[in-house]
Amino acid sequence: MEDPSAPLTVEDAVRARYSEGATQRVAALCCPIDYDPKYLAILPAEVIERDYGCGDPSRYVREGDVVLDLGSGGGKICFIAQQIVGPSGAVIGVDMNPDMLDLARRSAPVVSERVGYSNVTFLRGRIQDLATDLDATDAWLAEHPIRSTEDLTAFEQWKARAPKMIPDNSVDVVVSNCVLNLVDDAHKAQLIREIFRVLKVGGRIAISDIVSDEVAPTELRNDSELWTGCISGAFQEHELLRMLEEAGFHAITMDKWDTTPWQTIRGIEFRSATVTALKGKQGPCWEPNQAVIYRGPWKQVEDDDGHVLRRGERIAVCAKTFAILTSEPYAGQTIGIEPLTAIAPDERAPFDCSRTVTRHPRETKGLEYDATTEAAACCAPGTCC
Repeated sequence: MEDPSAPLTVEDAVRARYSEGATQRVAALCCPIDYDPKYLAILPAEVIERDYGCGDPSRYVREGDVVLDLGSGGGKICFIAQQIVGPSGAVIGVDMNPDMLDLARRSAPVVSERVGYSNVTFLRGRIQDLATDLDATDAWLAEHPIRSTEDLTAFEQWKARAPKMIPDNSVDVVVSNCVLNLVDDAHKAQLIREIFRVLKVGGRIAISDIVSDEVAPTELRNDSELWTGCISGAFQEHELLRMLEEAGFHAITMDKWDTTPWQTIRGIEFRSATVTALKGKQGPCWEPNQAVIYRGPWKQVEDDDGHVLRRGERIAVCAKTFAILTSEPYAGQTIGIEPLTAIAPDERAPFDCSRTVTRHPRETKGLEYDATTEAAACCAPGTCC
């Protein structure tokens, strides 16, 4: 039997406050956000009124995407994403709060009828454990109550065999709106790893959340009211980026950073930020005789694999890195140099990506290259170069 005098866990406090937020508007749980009104027009009023966020990650969603919304609440971002991805896409919302899920699930048929297709699913789970479906777990436990260690072993065996709620490599984009800060600090690293696990290679994230400029002291982090209000559990801004880097993401970008803090407590500033990142730099490295030139303006930059790109220099890269650095979001900052004679994929030698070396032009042109050509027409008629 639970001790009613025991202090609330972070999860208990979050569940209680957001259950209240599912039945009535709680202004302290959100920042003012402007969403595209064309996507709001078909949403039920209670979904709009009981949305608690600090950004709009839906603007990073594309047609045809498989979208995962972490901490989907009443479903607002999911229903916006549903309209963006269209009938060829799919949207999955994950939340642990039954009251919020009830609001989202009863609203889903209404929205689907209005858009003309149904492609949104709401699942009950903890966002730091995207493998465990809590509804499926409760259903199994109702039929197989645990009364002994043997029963516990049977449950653990069932859980190990059960399909993952969100499979590996199954999602194009993970979005979240002011929810990651609600996860206990002890589970934040696991949360980031789970996001990485479920993304496809080439997948991306768009996380809108509250971040702090300083680490909140212990007394603030122990305040459940401030925690459920998106303050105490906020990532320190650099810490979030570091954890994403450690999990294996690249192209990590603080795409939005509010100049004006949402709140300031004891001199610590808490503000809304949106962070984007990509998955896909993992894998073998092969030699294609390709090179990348960094355009500038910095003297040099370093990518997430430790390659130092010096302005104006041809840097030798593997085929994988070449593909990454000549695609968005890097494309406008780099020049990709292809070899004059391409090396077939099955003929490429391994490439050592642990070092940075320049690529001599003869490596890409070929040692025997000895062409002489007429001057190219590089200027428009009637102009001076």
